[in-house]
Amino acid sequence: MTPILELRNAGFRYRKAATAALDDVSFAVEPGRSLGLVGESGAGKTTALSLLLGLTTPTSGSVLFDGEPLNPRDRAQLRAFRRSVQPVFQDPYSSLDPRQSVGRIVGEPLASLGLASGEEARERIAHALDSVALPADAARRYPHEFSGGQRQRIAIARAIVSRPRVLLADEPVSALDVTTRIQIIDLLGELAANEGMTVVMVSHDLSVVAALCAHTVVLRGGRIVEQGATAEVLRTPSDDYTRRLLASVPRLPA
Repeated sequence: MTPILELRNAGFRYRKAATAALDDVSFAVEPGRSLGLVGESGAGKTTALSLLLGLTTPTSGSVLFDGEPLNPRDRAQLRAFRRSVQPVFQDPYSSLDPRQSVGRIVGEPLASLGLASGEEARERIAHALDSVALPADAARRYPHEFSGGQRQRIAIARAIVSRPRVLLADEPVSALDVTTRIQIIDLLGELAANEGMTVVMVSHDLSVVAALCAHTVVLRGGRIVEQGATAEVLRTPSDDYTRRLLASVPRLPA
């Protein structure tokens, strides 16, 4: 099966940085599967996600979409990519424009990608809100009227309204309390199962990744130290760094 997204020997170095943020990183994400990128702060997780989102161009190696190198100059490919890949960011407080209604926020991808307008857009917005367990009248309200967990649901609704094939989530539960974290992780799992979406989750917490992701990639200092089926990585980690992550991060309650 052709991976939907892949980093192939990808490297990235920020200007004037002494070391590379990513160094010869390779992993693939198959359609309909879930993958977690795990590591401490500075491990290279967010840089890898930025490459997968097409926001950053690797300084070496390549990013592949549907088996083809992602070319920022290929407008047709980039348009298909933007329709297929959507992000959910870490902070639900800063990722939503407080001046816009929830309906306008959720519908923004439909307008920017030219996918729907008018009644069709309103129906898709209502469906997206319903999918994340928010009432249809939420569309008329504003972000400040919602709790942190509800705001993250709004952010997820915005990501799924365009019916993407891939959801890329950057620490989507780290700003939430434990109970709300469990709810959002369960929601992402349900969406992946019901919509057939591929999910890539960045996290510093192996227990969060274990609850959602079938495959795990462990990064340290911009390099992969371990990758494999999540159950195997958790049960028999082969690298001391992974073992330290497992020992130091609290687990979510079952």
